[in-house]
Formats: sequence, structure tokens, C-alpha cells
Amino acid sequence: GAKVVVLDKSSFCGGNSSKATSGINGSCTQTQKDKGIDDSNDLFLSDTLKGGAKKPEIAKVLVWESGPAVDWLMHTFNLDLSLVARLGGHSAPRTHRGKERFPGMTITYALIQMVERIQENTAGGMARIVNKAKVVDLITNNGAVIGCKYEKGGDVIQTFGPVILATGGFGADFTADSLLAKYRPDLMHLPTSNGEHCTGDGIKMGEAVGAASLDLEWVQVHPTGLVKIGEEDAKVKFLAAEALRGVGGLLIDSEGNRFANELGRRDYVTGEMWKNKAPFRLCLNSLASTEIHWHCEHYKGRGVMKKYDTGADLAKELGVDVKKMEAVWQAHYEASQKHEKDPEGGPFPAYPSGKSWDEPSGKTGCGKKFYHNVIPGSQFATETFHVAIVTPVIHYCMGGLEISAKSEVVTAKGKVIPGLYAAGEVAGGVHGNNRLGGSSLLDCVAFGRVAGKACAEYMLGEDMKTVALKDLAGGDPVAKPAAATAGSTAAAPVAGAAAAPTTGGYTMEEVAKHTTKDDCWVVLHGQVLDVTSFLKDHPGGELAILTFAGKDASAEFDMIHPPDVIQKYAADCIIGAIGGAAVASAGAAAATGGAMSKGEILEGVEGEDMQLGGWCLTLRVLFCSFLKQILGTIFSIKNFNALGDKSGLSRSAFFLVMFMVIHSVGNLHVFGGPNHFNAYGYFYVRLYWTGFGLNANIIEEYLALAGLLHVFVALKRTSQQAKAIVRSPSRWTLILSGLALLVFSIVHLKQFRLGQADCYWIKPQWMWPFFLRRDGGFPFEKEGFTAVRDIYKLELQVFADPMTCAFYALSVVLFGIHMWTGWTKLANNKLDVAPNQRWVARLAGQVLTVLVVLFYLSFVVYAGLGLADSSMYDPNIAPVPCSLST
Repeated sequence: GAKVVVLDKSSFCGGNSSKATSGINGSCTQTQKDKGIDDSNDLFLSDTLKGGAKKPEIAKVLVWESGPAVDWLMHTFNLDLSLVARLGGHSAPRTHRGKERFPGMTITYALIQMVERIQENTAGGMARIVNKAKVVDLITNNGAVIGCKYEKGGDVIQTFGPVILATGGFGADFTADSLLAKYRPDLMHLPTSNGEHCTGDGIKMGEAVGAASLDLEWVQVHPTGLVKIGEEDAKVKFLAAEALRGVGGLLIDSEGNRFANELGRRDYVTGEMWKNKAPFRLCLNSLASTEIHWHCEHYKGRGVMKKYDTGADLAKELGVDVKKMEAVWQAHYEASQKHEKDPEGGPFPAYPSGKSWDEPSGKTGCGKKFYHNVIPGSQFATETFHVAIVTPVIHYCMGGLEISAKSEVVTAKGKVIPGLYAAGEVAGGVHGNNRLGGSSLLDCVAFGRVAGKACAEYMLGEDMKTVALKDLAGGDPVAKPAAATAGSTAAAPVAGAAAAPTTGGYTMEEVAKHTTKDDCWVVLHGQVLDVTSFLKDHPGGELAILTFAGKDASAEFDMIHPPDVIQKYAADCIIGAIGGAAVASAGAAAATGGAMSKGEILEGVEGEDMQLGGWCLTLRVLFCSFLKQILGTIFSIKNFNALGDKSGLSRSAFFLVMFMVIHSVGNLHVFGGPNHFNAYGYFYVRLYWTGFGLNANIIEEYLALAGLLHVFVALKRTSQQAKAIVRSPSRWTLILSGLALLVFSIVHLKQFRLGQADCYWIKPQWMWPFFLRRDGGFPFEKEGFTAVRDIYKLELQVFADPMTCAFYALSVVLFGIHMWTGWTKLANNKLDVAPNQRWVARLAGQVLTVLVVLFYLSFVVYAGLGLADSSMYDPNIAPVPCSLST
């Protein structure tokens, strides 16, 4: 019955848990019982203690909560965890995963969905999620934690209540003052499997209020980080799930020899790798790869696993005699057969207990005794293999804040800190000096449930009551997503209830041009997504998307994500479709039971058959969105901030586009003669009182700031992204045209805004200064006339030179190219128009660009060809110079 606020410094919840691929451990689960698997809590506890745990009272909570935790996930959230495997260090198969998507994403997404549904159903009364909220401090009172402070959008906000820390470890913090550098400087050179958010924030905040920490020196190095050819030195690597070894994968060194027990503890396998010769390969025969098919397909899609049609092909690539490889596989096969006949008769000590017949692992003191999907050596040469090159990576921090059996954080003296709890990797002492595979997700779920219950008891006391999640969420538990298969339209992330008409779209050749961090497109089920701005927010890291840049990632996407994730979190990334692919209709929201946004409503209005109402609706949304961006740029920024990211360009671009449209239309007053044009110029002078004492008005000043911001960010991003720009024609177009326009702007300001002009006398009207008259002659002495800068005459003088006319005409064309290209990017990413109607937004901007260019060119032609009216200027009267403030 307690109210909950979830604060996450990332753009999406999930953390490293969403990337977990092996599964979640559980003993005495319903799945185990259904499969006849003989397991017990005592056996799991024994394995956990042998695996490295040093605090039996904490390990017992982990184990005894494991079965209820797995069953809770399956029954409350309808999750498929029906497959069970044996990972390294386990005496029984107990690591649960589903038949389709990876377990980490399956579990975290279901939990997040539930909290979101509760938030929506209770209007935030019972639960709220706040992303991009970095907690920086715990608030205490008389030794108790009563809340926290967090940063969001430049503000520091306080929220009050007991705090559960679930911030993870510090395996991605390679800074000089990091916990990793302090406790394990010897590992700083290794790559990591952790997301960039893993910087030990919770541990540091806990220590700051007196919490004890322990085992911080115990950092787990996972033996099978995946190496991508050509990116061997990448600091962040994907992880080969331990389940690959659980189904029978064998590890070999560069000479084709086995050297360890593949199902030994992670620290043991890593240690044996360091004793042998790299590169190391993880090899799965056809039986093993079939059993874990989804993983293999995913890794192949990412380019970190390769399929060999025969073992002979594998031996050839290694440069090893195929006969030797056959002997290696035959020895492993014979050991498995001997173990089956005489489990305790082997000559070598086995892990976790007993005897082993396997010589390569037995000689290390950790003999292999569990075998799965074994083939004889005679089958090696013709067998199909899936193979990955692997290397040790920083994976998990066993150390953290010390907790009680109720997840309460304690001090160095063992005293509980009231109001402070910890769960997951941030909590130390759960795993000791080594964690068993599959116990990370378990740690999060088991101690998350324990911490939540203990915290609710602390808050509510006797008023605590059990409440069904489905009642809080306003309906049944999260439904199972439809099965997704590669290429199936049913699994399309925004598929609607009915197919929509097709529209003209992109080609794969066009998509293939956008393959960089600064210009990244992917295809999902026929839809083209520009994910450039989404990269930094992707929970799985940028590399997970960049691997598929310029490609169709549908099959790999379906292995991890539920069908509705794009529509829910990244609908703005959809920019069109491939060829004649169907564009999802507005029925998509109805099909998934979600509310439709303003942009989604427009999805039912299709391009080729669009009627007047559809056009008007789209253009109205476009106008409102553009106006919102302009007003937000002007009024929502508290202080001037030269943003170095893409938003710095887009925000300034919106204002600059608006001004250029107004300016080009205003220049048409030149056709009204000197009265109209000079009065138009004087209109801006009359606003100098808004310019904070400068000879300029607030519009010009804001325009200057917007221009400086646009130039500054463009130049900064150009220097930072030089390599990516070389491969992007659209970037070159923007850069070269932008530099040319920068030169033009300087020349234009010097000639017109700062150039010396003569005086011209007009009689201003207060409300509308564009229709002013001049009463004949040269009225120095006439009452009511005002001297203004004669920019009409100045124009005639400047454009009397043909070279200047040519320079201005070329600059206008370059401006058109720059605006056309830039508007296309804005329309694709920054406007609230339905994804399949962005072509309307692009078309509107392109028409506007052509009109602006024509307006500006008409100005040059009118003056340069002598069409301007100069009859009012008497050459016998000496001109009177005007100041810039006139």
C-alpha cells in the first residue's frame, strides 16, 4: 500500500538488467517441478557458498526467495520462463529463461510496464517514474534517511521518504578517482560489459551518510566478452551468455586445445584463459546452437558470432590440423561416456565436488562432471558450428553497501540506518568474492522484493496491507506479447489492427548511406527509423544500434524487444517506409490498448489519398509544433547556454527560419519605392528602446545570439565528428553551404547594417509604418518629418556592381540549399507530426524555402537590373549622412 517514486538518471529504466541474457536462477520452482528437475534450496545454498558467498544468512535469503521470485514473475506478469539450463557452478539446472526474447529485457520491461500502468491508472498517486533524474545526495535527520536530492533539467529537486538504492555497481567508471581505480587498478585496462551509468553513485552516497561497504575489491571478470573482428580494442563489449556454455559450448585456445572446465566458476575460467594463448573461441555444435537458437542468431546479427558449415572449415581458419581437432572433441566425448558409466571413478578432482574423467579441466583442479550435447570426434569434420571469439571483460561488482537480511543498509558497527535500503549490485556481501551465473537477475528481484516489503513496513507499520498489482494497474496483469518471428508483420513494432495503404518510401540503398553515430538509420519491419538522436538514450548503449546502422535489424530487434516498444518510446524516430511497405494506421494504438498521441491521430490520414481535411490537419499540427518550438526556445531557457549537442542547432534553426521568412517578405517593400522600403527599415529602429541601451532592438539581439549559437555548435560538432562527416553527403552539404553563408552574413552586415547611408525624410504613422508618404521636395524644414537611413538608395549603390549581384545571388541559392537540407532534418526529428505524414512537413518546408529564395532573388534582380525607382533623388542636392541610430 506504499506510494513509490522511481528515479533513474538514464533516459529509460532497466540498467544492466535489461541486457541479461542467460536467465534468472530459482530453486524449487514450478517449472523445475513440471520438468522433473531434482533441486532443493539446500543444494542451491551449498552451490552459492562454494561459488564465493561468505555470509550464509544473506545467501540464505537469496536462495529461499529464488523460487517464489521466479514463480511471481511468471504468474503475476505472465512471463515465459519455461526453459531451464545449468550454468557454471550449479549442481542442477536452475537458470530460467523464455523460449523467445532474452530474459533480462523480458523481465525488466514487464516490471516497468506495470509501474507505468499504475502511474497512469492512479494519476501518479501511487507510483511515478522520473527519468533523467540523477540522485546526488541523501537527506538525513537524526541519523535516519528521510529523502534524497536529484538533478533534472538543471534543477536540484528534493523528494521525501525512505530510500531504496538500486543503482548498480561501478564497472564502467574508468575515471582516475573511481572506485574501480581505487580498489582494482589492475583491471582498468580491461573492456567492460557494463552500461555507462555504472559509476558507483549509490555506494558513494551511502558511504557519505555512514553506511558500511564491503568486498569492493571483488570485481568479477567474465570470461566470455564477445570480440568483433575489426573492433578488438572496443572498451565496451557485448557478453556471450553463460548459457552458451550451459548447453554444451566448448572453449578452445588459439591452437585448438581445451584448457578448462567450461562450467567452472567465472573467476576460475578467466584465470585459466590468462594462463593460455589467445585468441579464445567458444564453439557450439549443431545440437547446442539449436537449443539456444535465439542467442546464436542475435550474436550473428551483431557480427560477433560466425557459422561454419563444417568443423573442417573451422580448423582451416585456426590453422590447425583437422585431425588434432577431432582428437580434442573425441577426448571430451570419451570423458562424458566414462562419467556416465562411473561418475565417481575419475582420476581428477571435480567441481563442485566428486571426481572427473576430463583431463584438460581435471589438471586444473576443477574437473568437468556435467556434459550436454556432446558429439564424438569422428563427427567433428562434418559438423556445423557456431563460433565466437571471446575475451575476459569487467562484468559485475560483488562489493557494495553492507545490508541486513531485510535489505537494510547498516553502518560499520552493524547498526541499521533507518530509512535506507539497498538491492541488486549496489548491495555487497550477497555473493562474496564470486557470483554464480544467473544470480544477478535473481539478486535484483529477490532483494528488490525483500527491500520493498521492509520499506513498506517501515513506512506504514500496522497499516501495511497487501494490494494486488492488477487492482492498482486497473486491469489484468501485463499480457504476453505476440510471438515475434523474423520478418513477420505481426511483430512489427507499430503494426496496426488493419494494414494501411502503401506510400512511396525509401530504398535500402538510401538507408545504407546513414551508418554513423551522427547520422544513423535502421529498418524495422519495413519502416525506416532515424535513430541518431536516440542513440545516447538507448538502454543497451549506442553500439547495440550502430551495429545495424544502415541495415534491416528486424530479426535481431525481435529477439530482445516486445512488439510495442518503438511506438511507445521512439515513435518520433520513424521517418518513412521502405519502397511500398505499408505504413501503420491509427489502429496501432487501439490494437495495443494505448492512448493515441496527437501525432498518432494523423497516422490514419494516408499520403496518396489525403483529402483537404487531412492536409489541413497536418499543416495545423505542423504550425502549432513550429510555434511551440519557437516559444519554447525564447521563454523556456533560463540562461543563455551554448548547447554543444544537436539541440543547440535545432533550437537556433527554428528561430532563424522564422526570421528569414519574415525578413524575405519584408524585403518585398522594395517594390513600393523608397518611401515604403525606408519606412520598413525604420520600423526596426523604432524598437531600439527594447535593445537594453544598444543601437539595436531585441529581435536583432536575439537573432544575433541565435546565429552565434548556430555557428558555434555547428563548428564544434563539425570538429568533433570529422570522421563521420566524411562519409555523409548531407553533412557536407550543410557544412559547406553553412560556411559560405557565414562569409555572406559578415559581408552583408558590413554593407547594409553597418554601412554608411544618407538621410531620408519621412512622416511616420504610429500604428503602421509601412505606408508613409513624403511631401515632395527635400523637407529639411517641414514639421513632423523624421530623418531615417536611406537603405533604398544604399541598395542601388551596392547592387550597381555586377559582381556583387552575382555574389548575392549565389549566396541566396546556397541559403536555399542549406535551409532545404536542414529543414528535412528538423521535419524528421523535431516536429510533432505523425511519422507517416512527415513528408507533408518536409514538403511544406521545401515550398517555403523556394518562396524565400525567390523573394530574395527578386530583390537582387530588381536593384541589379536598374528596375528600382531613383527619380526622387536630385543629384543637385548634397546628401546628408545618417547615423546608425537613425
